[in-house]
Amino acid sequence: MKAALCKTLDGYDKLEICEVDIPSPNDHQVLIRVKASALNFADSLIVKGKYQVKPPLPFSPGLECAGIVEQVGSKVTTCKTGDRVMAVLDWGGFAEYALAEAHDVYPIADNLNFKTAAAIPVAYGTSHHGLSVKAELKKGETLVVHGAAGGVGLTAVEIGKQLGASVIATAGGPEKLAICKDHGADHLIDYRDGGVREKIKELTDGLGAHVAYDPVGGDLFTETLRSTRQDGRILIVGFASGDIPQIPANIIMVKNISCIGYHWGAYRKLAPDELRASFAELMDWISKGNLNPHVSMTFGLEDLKGAYEALLARKSTGKVVIEI
Repeated sequence: MKAALCKTLDGYDKLEICEVDIPSPNDHQVLIRVKASALNFADSLIVKGKYQVKPPLPFSPGLECAGIVEQVGSKVTTCKTGDRVMAVLDWGGFAEYALAEAHDVYPIADNLNFKTAAAIPVAYGTSHHGLSVKAELKKGETLVVHGAAGGVGLTAVEIGKQLGASVIATAGGPEKLAICKDHGADHLIDYRDGGVREKIKELTDGLGAHVAYDPVGGDLFTETLRSTRQDGRILIVGFASGDIPQIPANIIMVKNISCIGYHWGAYRKLAPDELRASFAELMDWISKGNLNPHVSMTFGLEDLKGAYEALLARKSTGKVVIEI
């Protein structure tokens, strides 16, 4: 099979498309014939050895995929050969076949195409579980979403609306803000204009937001900390800015703010039943047309480097998908 291989931890531009053997599943694994995989910011870290998961070299990156079950392990009961599925992976999605643990494989509806399905697991899974379980977002609360036109941010906008929140979206430029509006954002802030803190306060009658969803970090986190209301919650999802902020504990104490660290992938082992329930609700919402997964760019496996470049240059909105 063809696979994009990371042979050295020197970044995405050193990836090679190679012929390798098709892997065999163990008793608890599923072999998937990959039709599409989605690119995540974490895929740029894992090929530099800077992600939480550090696979042995050589490996194929790719943290999520959609396709058809080719083979199942002897103890797998949750799916069978021929099923249409999406899956969360430790790595290996940028290949014609991928191995997934059975508990990380989820069925998809017959009317859901593989390109769209590949864009769902990580981003929608992160936002749904993070906002509904970790941040406990409630109907009528105000939610601020940073990086709101990005792969994970746009899902937070949609899910925030589904949970009954008023959503303030921050993004860079009118085109990206228009995407946020199309996906349900109530208020729009162009962070490039500055004054994010003041604008959030203005939109919330001076009180600040109940919940902030932050996959960006950097200066935006500082703005968030000072524009979250008393007893508010900040969900720390990632650091796409490349700047990991240091949190002043005195502000957290004085404002009674909860800063919640959130690594969604850990819940695949910590609480797999929670994630399966999360995905069941997501699939229900998608089948009813309440969510609209947005794929802005599609690439072939041979142009994987171009996909990385588009993602890291912030040329994309929503998700970037690799069709295999």
